Amino acid sequence: MNDELQDLRDMVSAWLAKRLPTPEMIREQIQRVRSLYPSVTDEEAEQLALEFEHVHGVTMDIGVTLQEAGFEKWLDEAKAKINPYYWDRYRRLLAERGFSGQVLATLDSVTDRTLGLLENPRKSGKWDRRGMVVGHVQSGKTANYTGLICKAADAGYQVIIIIAGIHNNLRSQTQMRLDEGFIGFDSSKLLLNQAEATSIIGVGRYDSSRRPNAFTNTLRDFNKQTATSVGIPLENLKEPAVFVIKKNTSTLKNLLEWLKEHNARRGTSSIGAPLLLIDDEADNASINIKKGKEEVSRINGQIRQLLDVFDRSCYVGYTATPFANIFIDPDSDDEMFGEDLFPRDFIVSLDPPDNYFGASQVFLSDPGDDKGISIIRHIEDNEDLLPLKHKKDHIIAGLPESLERAVRTFILARAIRLVRGQENSHNSMLVNASRFTDVQRQLRNEIHNLVKQIGSSIRVNGAKPELEALGNTEIAALHEVFVGEYGDVGTSWEEVQGRLWDSVSPINVIEINSRSSDSLDYADHQRSGLNIIAVGGFSLSRGLTLEGLVVSYFLRNSMMYDTLMQMGRWFGYRPGYQDLCRIWMLEEAEGWYAHIAESIEELRDELRRMEAANATPREFGLKVRSHPDTLIVTARNKMGSGEKLVVSIGLANRFVETAVLRRDEESRSANHRAAIELAQQLRSNGFIPEKFEDLKSGKLVRDVPADFVINFLAEFRNHPGSLLTDTDPVRKYIEERMQTELSEWDLYFAGVSRRSEKSLVDTSLGFEIVCQRRSAGRRSDEKTLLVTEKQRVSSRGIEQIGLTNKQIEKAKSDYRNETDPPRNPDKLNYPDRIYRRVRKRPLLIVHLLAIGSEDEDLSQAKPMVAWSISFPQTKHEEKKVEYVVNTTWFRERYREEVDEEEIGGDDD
Repeated sequence: MNDELQDLRDMVSAWLAKRLPTPEMIREQIQRVRSLYPSVTDEEAEQLALEFEHVHGVTMDIGVTLQEAGFEKWLDEAKAKINPYYWDRYRRLLAERGFSGQVLATLDSVTDRTLGLLENPRKSGKWDRRGMVVGHVQSGKTANYTGLICKAADAGYQVIIIIAGIHNNLRSQTQMRLDEGFIGFDSSKLLLNQAEATSIIGVGRYDSSRRPNAFTNTLRDFNKQTATSVGIPLENLKEPAVFVIKKNTSTLKNLLEWLKEHNARRGTSSIGAPLLLIDDEADNASINIKKGKEEVSRINGQIRQLLDVFDRSCYVGYTATPFANIFIDPDSDDEMFGEDLFPRDFIVSLDPPDNYFGASQVFLSDPGDDKGISIIRHIEDNEDLLPLKHKKDHIIAGLPESLERAVRTFILARAIRLVRGQENSHNSMLVNASRFTDVQRQLRNEIHNLVKQIGSSIRVNGAKPELEALGNTEIAALHEVFVGEYGDVGTSWEEVQGRLWDSVSPINVIEINSRSSDSLDYADHQRSGLNIIAVGGFSLSRGLTLEGLVVSYFLRNSMMYDTLMQMGRWFGYRPGYQDLCRIWMLEEAEGWYAHIAESIEELRDELRRMEAANATPREFGLKVRSHPDTLIVTARNKMGSGEKLVVSIGLANRFVETAVLRRDEESRSANHRAAIELAQQLRSNGFIPEKFEDLKSGKLVRDVPADFVINFLAEFRNHPGSLLTDTDPVRKYIEERMQTELSEWDLYFAGVSRRSEKSLVDTSLGFEIVCQRRSAGRRSDEKTLLVTEKQRVSSRGIEQIGLTNKQIEKAKSDYRNETDPPRNPDKLNYPDRIYRRVRKRPLLIVHLLAIGSEDEDLSQAKPMVAWSISFPQTKHEEKKVEYVVNTTWFRERYREEVDEEEIGGDDD
């Protein structure tokens, strides 16, 4: 893109951001300004108009808030005396960067709402507030809290501390964002005493008459000597003091000591200046993994000490994973609410703009297709060259074909973006395949060699006629990938081939870890665009933003909710190239992502309903603690401790199923016998097969007494790896309610309609069932069966079974109307959880499974029995049941994963 076109874009963008423009207004303004930029062609002007149409069609909802009652509102009355100096500059910057007027208006409202939940900084006396903001991964949380910081500074907060994760590069990236959005000066140049005129950046370009006091910079974390050189106590500074620090015990210790030594008022140990502390990635370095609760408590305790140093303070934790440790780590509810960092005063849930590309779009987008949408590619060829579990001295002898294909896909994606006119855009590829820096370096070198090899072939052959060029093996390989990945994106191979050299020539392959000097210097390539393949581990796993991320190769495995979601660097905004995005990952990892995405969406739904009911943060905390998934989170947190843990879980409005099964012959036979006895008990009590309803290729029986279900569960041998289906607490939960809401059940024997000579047809229950075919996950062994790589037994939509058409439509209608404005039914995928809200009777599903590959002849196999239960909502007070979690099975199966996720790992 030429400079004049970029200048035209900037000028029109700033004008449009203050309005809610129509397509006609966009084109009129472009024509009005075009006379200043004569080199801009009609075609470029129209492309720009279409781009602005897309941007300004983006909307954002206001989100949800829970708060404690009794807080005295102050912001509306105080606004008349607040000069919005910092906020006005930041809003202008966002407008220049393409935020639509509608999104900016909503961001203004959301940050006002959050500021109003903080305490009035002008209020005298001692006070403190604790809150949390729940966003989405890569959805703009930094933009949100930068806006909050600007408004807090305008309102009178004098000290602002941002704790920006556990890695140096994330802290540095956050500092740069604050330099641009709040400080207005390049902090690294100020450190080097360079001329001020050259250090003005971001918001400083609009007005640099006031400057916050930066005590950290992009090159250096907090340093006592540098801070002391300022020579003025914090509360005497004319502009706010800003600290961007790493979540690290030594950094926190140094900051605490300096604050007490140089800023406490004479005769006291406290500071009078009002503090706003932003804890970015609030759940990180706070969950017990390997180093033990002592390390976690030390960081948690230091943050609380930091707050205690100030007489007046507000703590706001930002996270994308509501299963954060503040809800689930303490051993008891009383301990949880006694922790000062629990968001006792408010919880704000942010809704992203409607162009956000998040977990629900990637993993939950097709309810009838377990394979997900088209951007996911499964890694199945890594074990020989790059095994999932490997040592730090592992030798890389070559790249898996899937990784080579991913690299070619990246080169092609950039070529297509060039054809589309996105010439100056950033383009990034992520490779996260090892925790070890030595392995990362080898991977970087192998990928570098591959890119150079591809580039050499393109330089010699890329400009040749198509047929002649395709005679080269490398050009032919690129063409094969193009046909498979991008054959339907509206760009021809001829156009792509013409831009291959332009695409590949500027690509650099870099390492991102603590031992590498490489960096993600997007800011230095704003006009030309940065094109990189970033190879890393932990540093690429949390918080760090990869601009223009198109292709991801993710060979990591985890069951830890926060870790897994935060590794999802591919979430975010992909204007004009979302259709080009591709992600390579293990199928098992995709299953966990889908499960976690569903769980977090469920919690967000819960927040919406709780807001309508005027619930408090404490009540939401209790909901999270009783969520079934806390069994997994707790087991993973405590793994290695040797403890048996008691966790209280509520099963109302939940779906549970046996996705991990005992595979030994004795257990398999016992579970099959339990299903046969259930069918016999039905017949003996008048439920004869001839009267069963044929429904979706299975058999449905209505109004079955709860005793039948309890007896079946009593005979079923559960696997210890299937935590939630431990039959003792499930039976106890049913028994306590079997005289009331769980007295009668719908019972469904699941089957499939498609039948062939290779199908397993079972008649042992007294009627014919064509068994559902399921594969065995690759971590299965002779004793344990993981049902599919994704550990999923049921197909989506199964929880509609037993409901009337009217109930199904009501569930869908309620779901559509939960947001304002209501969601478009044509673009909506309905999660199974919505059907539990209208279910009157619980549903037991008995599965007879044929375990094997898709084409395998299973006609002579023996069925594996599994079960699922859909529990309806309760009308009574929720009574939780206690699960005893033994971590032995998890420790044996996932021990190495825990090591990979420890704080302070090899590439920290």
